[in-house]
Amino acid sequence: QVQLVESGGGLVQPGGSLRLSCAASGRTFKPYGVGWFRQAPGKERAFVAAIIWSGSRTGYADSVKGRFTISRDNAKNTVYLQMNSLKPEDTAIYYCAAVNSDAVRIRERADEYDYWGQGTQVTVSS
Repeated sequence: QVQLVESGGGLVQPGGSLRLSCAASGRTFKPYGVGWFRQAPGKERAFVAAIIWSGSRTGYADSVKGRFTISRDNAKNTVYLQMNSLKPEDTAIYYCAAVNSDAVRIRERADEYDYWGQGTQVTVSS
C-alpha cells in the first residue's frame, strides 16, 4: 500500500501561482509513478499531469501545458505540482494518485492508478 497526502491548495487570484505537494508513505521502496488529477463541481475527474518513477519523463494535459510543472524528490518521497498563470477554470479539487510501477510510459487514465490521496481544494478567483 502507498498512502498519499496532498497539501498546498488554497485561494489565489487569476494569474497567481500555487505549489501542490503529494507526500507518499508506505510501499515507497518500490518504484511508483504519480499522477495529478482534478475534479471541478459537476465534472468528471480529469488528468492534469504525471511523472514516471525516476522523474525522467513527464506528461501534461493540453489545458495546463506551459503553465504547470510536475516534479519529484524521491529522497523525500514527495511529488510537486507547480501551477503558474492560474485561471478561474483551474478551480477544482486536486488529487494525486500513485501506482507501483517501473514503467516509462505516462499514465493518463484514473483507472491506471491504485492509490489516491484525499484531495486539496484550489480556488482561482478575484
